[in-house]
Amino acid sequence: MVIIGYSGHAFVVCGILRAAKRPITGYCDKEEKSFNPFALRYYGSEHAEDALREMKEYGCFIAIGINSLRNGIYEELSLQRVRFHNVIHPSAVIDTSAKLSDHVVMVAANATINPLARIGTGVICNTGCIIEHECIVEDFAHIGPGAVLCGNVTVGRQSFIGANAVIRQGITIGANATIGAGSVVISNVPDNVTVVGVPAK
Repeated sequence: MVIIGYSGHAFVVCGILRAAKRPITGYCDKEEKSFNPFALRYYGSEHAEDALREMKEYGCFIAIGINSLRNGIYEELSLQRVRFHNVIHPSAVIDTSAKLSDHVVMVAANATINPLARIGTGVICNTGCIIEHECIVEDFAHIGPGAVLCGNVTVGRQSFIGANAVIRQGITIGANATIGAGSVVISNVPDNVTVVGVPAK
């Protein structure tokens, strides 16, 4: 598998792949990295001929934490008909009734996804997060480490839920919203809004 991006978030992805015993063939980035902790081959950008050939044969994962960048690269590569994979840590707990997109979903160590949850394309479910029953996490959202979505929460497209934030049951978070780390959200959050605090404002 080729990973796209090779910095902090990608290092977590590499750790998940190694734990799952899935081989990494190399990485794509704007430039070759001097710090290469996993000794990966550099292919150039994701548009390089060698990279596209490898991604069509072995597949790829977009290992970029910024939601809008991940979304944009996914749309570009979709036109090239490459194969996309999910990356799921062996310690993650995913109920059999939960539905995950087949494309570019990351589920990190000790994350929990409970019954009837729905996880969209390109979603990051980071370390130790809890996504409770019947939650909907729309495409290219990021659920931060230790965050908790109580039952029936909806998180809009490209929204970011900060580390250790708690979202009360039944809440809707709009698209492109940001929930600050450690916040407790007890009312709906509109599109394109940032909230922080306890309770979040």
